Amino acid sequence: MMIRHATLHDLERLAALEAEAFPGEEAASEQSIRERIQTFPECFWIAEGCEENQTHILAAINGMCTHIPDLMDEMYEKASLHDPHGEWQMIFSVASAKDHRGEGYPSRLMNALIDDAQIQKRKGIVLTCKEALIGFYERFGFVDEGVSSSEHGGAVWHQMRLTL
Repeated sequence: MMIRHATLHDLERLAALEAEAFPGEEAASEQSIRERIQTFPECFWIAEGCEENQTHILAAINGMCTHIPDLMDEMYEKASLHDPHGEWQMIFSVASAKDHRGEGYPSRLMNALIDDAQIQKRKGIVLTCKEALIGFYERFGFVDEGVSSSEHGGAVWHQMRLTL
């Protein structure tokens, strides 16, 4: 397994992974993913593996950087809000390929993201997740700040923060 950042070459595979990992309204569109890759490829972490002489995306994490301390719904669709010098790393999506769930790839990516955020001297990392995933993120040191104001995809989200 190798961890790397995204390129436009990954667009179709990332869009398919997003659609596989999230229900309809919660999944980012291919166009949104394209804009994100074009704007902040360094904020896409991909776990890639090779099987039968073909590379596969096993898991991926993406999100923008900003000086705004809370994740807002408009960030999902406006890649232009990314500030490469932003104090906060937002996470929009943590996705694992269905055939590779339970193999630890999202955890490896999360550790790489945290390392990168520390190197970049970010104040911290912010994400929203459903209640069932709070424990997963707490293992990395994230703190549940309660139900978010996010209405993304019509779901109830908890905002989680890891202060570095």
